[in-house]
Amino acid sequence: MNFNIPNFINQNITFRNESLFKNDLLKNHQKLSNAIDNKNILVIGGAGTIGSSYIKALLKFKPDKLFVVDINENGLTELVRDIRSSKGFNIPKEFITYPINFGDAVFEKLFINEGPWHIVANFAAHKHVRSEKDEYSIEAMLDNNVFKAERLLSLLATHKPEHFFCVSTDKAANPVNIMGASKKLMENLIIAYSDVFKINTARFANVAFSNGSLLAGYLERISKNQPLSCPSNIRRFFVSPEESGQICLLATFLGKSGQIFFPKLDFDKDQTFFKDITINFIKELDFEAEICKTENEAIEKCNLINEKKYPVHFFESDTSGEKPYEEFYTDEEVKDLHIFESLGVITPQKQNFDETLKAISDLKNIFKQKNLNKAEIVSAIKELLPGFSHIETGKSLDQRM
Repeated sequence: MNFNIPNFINQNITFRNESLFKNDLLKNHQKLSNAIDNKNILVIGGAGTIGSSYIKALLKFKPDKLFVVDINENGLTELVRDIRSSKGFNIPKEFITYPINFGDAVFEKLFINEGPWHIVANFAAHKHVRSEKDEYSIEAMLDNNVFKAERLLSLLATHKPEHFFCVSTDKAANPVNIMGASKKLMENLIIAYSDVFKINTARFANVAFSNGSLLAGYLERISKNQPLSCPSNIRRFFVSPEESGQICLLATFLGKSGQIFFPKLDFDKDQTFFKDITINFIKELDFEAEICKTENEAIEKCNLINEKKYPVHFFESDTSGEKPYEEFYTDEEVKDLHIFESLGVITPQKQNFDETLKAISDLKNIFKQKNLNKAEIVSAIKELLPGFSHIETGKSLDQRM
């Protein structure tokens, strides 16, 4: 399949021929170099799209030591092969990957024995709205995004790095799904710890063709001669994989502790409908879109692929936690759009340290109940996040192709 992903992203998704963050990276190059060169770096969740892109952004500089932790053993293998097969990276002598869960005891051993760490970044998270289908998946999501994050912050408080970064999401602004709410709770933790050590986060858009995304799934469908399917009424902000690493890099080292960074994208001009991307994707592969009314019809029409017609099913989104657009900040948040050319910065209200940790502990305790259901979990989260307006339809993306 002759398909150039970076070119397609530039021409059909972000409509940018160069990185959104190019000028801010150039203006702050020396500051970034001073912060990264000759430093010991630990990246958690580094095998995913954003984590690996962050690592590639780091290796444009000259760190002394880089350890990468991720539960995805295959992903770590590909990360090493990719970096060592590429030009332009300053690979430190100590570049080691570990297939370890950052919530396990062995991680703490590694953290303490192999430190000290000047820079720590955490990308380990449940990132998909589809991962809130029931009480079991929700508990796993909150454990990963909130409870393990709090344990990591507690560990960092006793072994303070110069910089810590933990990735957030645009879905944390006015959350309507539990994934976004979990990241908003994580942001509250970051703000509570921001007086203890230097800590920042970033909200940003969908990463085009990131692991597990709808668009990455298209590559799998094409390779298996299977139909495409996507919502017709959903639009999103997008950044390229390279840009996702760059915004996290800038957020790690610039600004004041506790600030939340986001890309300066226009609400109307810079959101793209999945339907439009899908049509252009099919055209790029030199096919004609065969629009189907149902999933079954799309499956039945896969024989038309040999005739250069590609079956695709568009549908109105009706799954839980899905809103038709995204946003990076709320009306109540204090933001500055003038410090950087491509980045906005939110300075959130202070969080009481003890109250924040108690709230997380109380949420953790509700999972000790044996017969907890999804509605009760949503209710408990609303107690902690009064602005949380969960969209519940009783349907999950697991019920779609």
